[in-house]
Amino acid sequence: MKARRAGDAGSGQIVISIHNEPQPTDLGDVRVANRAVVLRHVRLHAPCSRADIAARTGLNKATVSSLVSELIDQRLVRETGLTENRVGRPATMLVLDGEPYAALGLQIGVDELVAVAIDLAGNRLLTWRRAFTAAAVGPTETMRALAAVTRRAIGRVTAQGRTVLGLTVGVPGLVDPAGAVPLAAALGWRDVPVAADLRAALRQPPFAVGVDTVANLAALAEQRHGTYAGTADLVHLTGGPTVGAGIIAAGRLLRGGHGFAGEISHLCLDPAGPTCLCGGRGCLAALVGLPAVVARLLPDATADGPITDYLPELERIVALARQGDPTVLSGLAETGRQVGRAVAILADLLNPQVVVLGDHLATLAPWLLPAARSELAARSHAPDAGGCRLDASTLTAAAALGGATAALATVEAGRLPALT
Repeated sequence: MKARRAGDAGSGQIVISIHNEPQPTDLGDVRVANRAVVLRHVRLHAPCSRADIAARTGLNKATVSSLVSELIDQRLVRETGLTENRVGRPATMLVLDGEPYAALGLQIGVDELVAVAIDLAGNRLLTWRRAFTAAAVGPTETMRALAAVTRRAIGRVTAQGRTVLGLTVGVPGLVDPAGAVPLAAALGWRDVPVAADLRAALRQPPFAVGVDTVANLAALAEQRHGTYAGTADLVHLTGGPTVGAGIIAAGRLLRGGHGFAGEISHLCLDPAGPTCLCGGRGCLAALVGLPAVVARLLPDATADGPITDYLPELERIVALARQGDPTVLSGLAETGRQVGRAVAILADLLNPQVVVLGDHLATLAPWLLPAARSELAARSHAPDAGGCRLDASTLTAAAALGGATAALATVEAGRLPALT
């Protein structure tokens, strides 16, 4: 991954891509890099004029004019009827177009498959959720179901006259640079070549197929689309059976030496605590993961058999909390304290500006946050938790949204899509 400050674009904001950007080694690559600068400036500052782009990026006016014409021809940028309020000749304003294009993001959960499609500006074209017990059926059946959902989503956006630019899949586990999953404990997976299998199931599509952790993709979505968009130091905590940390540090998605950074599910908070699916005791996942919370607060939840869809159980907890059920409220407060202890460790290690809770942690945030914030303040070494804020995400299907956002990386890096 490479992150570039929009000092390229004179904005001072940070732009993130999970893919490597082209390095300008010849005139063609220089044009690609300049095209990316122009496209990003329009995304960040639209409506804006050609003159404004030239002034803010340092590119000369002739270069900007040529690049803008190219982007208009590709329908990545369009002119509007608005004009700049300035002395002299009125300027035609530019905004993102991208109407002929779409990007897809998919998410594999222990009890669901999620698909999101967005346009170039990040507007959602569809959001689908399908209840699906991936952990029970295994990787082969899961990849078959994921391919079916993907084909349906592709059919929907292509019926709108759009070309798919790419797709990215989020997985609740470790992901290597080749798009394989060496371990996803929540799913019971080992060494599953997700990217290769999906490409094969889709019969080698003409667009890129990527794979990343749900935590990384959720962090990318949060940094681009969330309440704290543009924040340079941010952590997104995903929920579900496990808890992952998507970490953005100094504007960069922190991956670690082999891409496995952010795996905090098995951080031991209580050596005498409940047994975790990893075999340890008192892991974060065993304390605040969704199955653990449901088992603690709804002891009758499995009376009719194993839970295959946690959404109804989560809704039941929310209803009981709103009714003031003392057992549920006490359990949620204790869950919040455990979340706060984990966030205090992150605050001391990374000093993020904000930690955002996602998935079931966001749904339960009204009852978790008071205790979590108190624990964060009490356990962090730096005064006022080093300035770290703790809040809930406002995004739905954040990992899938981040996957779609990641799929735009090639175009955002200045590579033109193929015209159809």
